[in-house]
Amino acid sequence: MVRIRVLVVDDHRIFAESLAAALAAEPDVEVAAAGSGPAALRCLERAAADGRRFDVMLVDADLGAAAAPAAPVVARAVPDDGDGFVDGISLVSGVRSARPAVRTVVLADKDDPRRAALALQAGASGWVAKDCSLQRLLTVIRGVLRDETHLPPALLSGVLRELTAARKHRTESERLVESLTPREREVLRCMVAGLGRKAVAERLFLSPHTVRTHMQNVLGKLGVHSTLAAVALARRAGVGPAEPARSSAGDVVERGGQLA
Repeated sequence: MVRIRVLVVDDHRIFAESLAAALAAEPDVEVAAAGSGPAALRCLERAAADGRRFDVMLVDADLGAAAAPAAPVVARAVPDDGDGFVDGISLVSGVRSARPAVRTVVLADKDDPRRAALALQAGASGWVAKDCSLQRLLTVIRGVLRDETHLPPALLSGVLRELTAARKHRTESERLVESLTPREREVLRCMVAGLGRKAVAERLFLSPHTVRTHMQNVLGKLGVHSTLAAVALARRAGVGPAEPARSSAGDVVERGGQLA
């Protein structure tokens, strides 16, 4: 019998253990549980090292909510050092990037089209209510392994609206980024990497005054008034950070007091 290996990730221990026990009662399911994002990453790493990778990860939509920073939820990569805060959608994004064979399903207390759309954009294969029946959850688990995407019917129209809006914003952001000169795009990538003016000048072998002019031009062409807004727009357009500078020996080097 081919067994499905499932990892339940929820910081409510009673719920996680109860769900894991219910799933483990199925003859073709093996289950493990993790109480945080970093713990889940360690479980995935150990399982891969042992040649027993997980097939499906069930993630609490509100993972770490009690410790969450006061900022909007955004899809981003999770830290790979196993430390610090990791929210549910960040975990989905990081696992999708690092372990694409693992299918992820988000478990939620309530319907939320915006967060469901974020989860799908991050790489989730499904969004399921926590109070659904065990049989429904098993159907979703088996379905995502066939590359199906599962959403509650009541959420479908809302999620489609959110995804359409996100696509429109991305298209507009891409158009604005395309208006930049090659040098301005280099400066923007340095800004995305979190480099200050002095560090950008050293990285690109420019004077601080020239970098200041390029940064002002970037903000003007993007139609924003701050570096933070420029970085947010760049990320929507898919602009990644500048790669760390390396010495001739291949070591990462620092310039201007920041990682260059």
